[in-house]
Amino acid sequence: MAAKQAPIGIFDSGVGGLSVLRAIRARLPAENLIYLADQMHVPYGPRPREEIREFSVNIVRHLLTQKVKLIVVACNTASAVALHHLRAAFPETQFVGMEPAVKPAAEHTQSGVVGVLATPTTFQGELYASVVERFARGVTVLQSTCPGLVGEIEKGALRSPETIRILKEALLPMLAQGMDRVVMGCTHYPFVMPVIKEIVGDSVKVIDPAPAIARQVERLLEQHGLRFAKDQGEVRVVTTGEVEQLKEVLPLLVGENWPVSGIYLPVSVTGKD
Repeated sequence: MAAKQAPIGIFDSGVGGLSVLRAIRARLPAENLIYLADQMHVPYGPRPREEIREFSVNIVRHLLTQKVKLIVVACNTASAVALHHLRAAFPETQFVGMEPAVKPAAEHTQSGVVGVLATPTTFQGELYASVVERFARGVTVLQSTCPGLVGEIEKGALRSPETIRILKEALLPMLAQGMDRVVMGCTHYPFVMPVIKEIVGDSVKVIDPAPAIARQVERLLEQHGLRFAKDQGEVRVVTTGEVEQLKEVLPLLVGENWPVSGIYLPVSVTGKD
């Protein structure tokens, strides 16, 4: 049994999962958190499925050396491709993954048209197809992969002309078709929700799944007697990419200057950098 004071591990291809970390920290401020950004390989979206699984396995192995009590796969692409594999490979570890919030969007739409912004791999995955099949029958689901948006957010360019162009290109056609709900199907995208809201207006509900993930983490900790209670937990950030770049972006994204360190995770011969 893991110790209550053990940290929660959270990982993503880059900075996107910090939107999930932010929600977990808001709900569970006493918990110690380790965030790992695999920025050497960001974005995961265009990569082969086998490669994403391998990266995910290597990250989980590292987090387990840090004695984490639970791991959040704070990446929609890695969840779509690797979550089932991770649960099979590490049966003693509790995992929480991302699922596009199509269900609440479909349940509450008034127009019968919802939009989803996600990566190509998420859209192609069985998890997404299953969610749409189960919960969105009779609802028109519009999709956009927002090419280039992850790269802009990685740089902290949350209101750059390119970011605005990408979002308008994705959202305006959806608006023209009557969309009244739009789902953030990539953990990077909540960081540009203010811009999204300006584009779509008050009549469209923008759905961020991060608070629901934080609630699921809380449920699992309670269920297994692992919830930690003290004044304020610590946050450690680790990246496989450029440490200084991540240090610069952190305050822009989450308003914090947590310690950031670098790490190299070896990739086996089956992986391709």
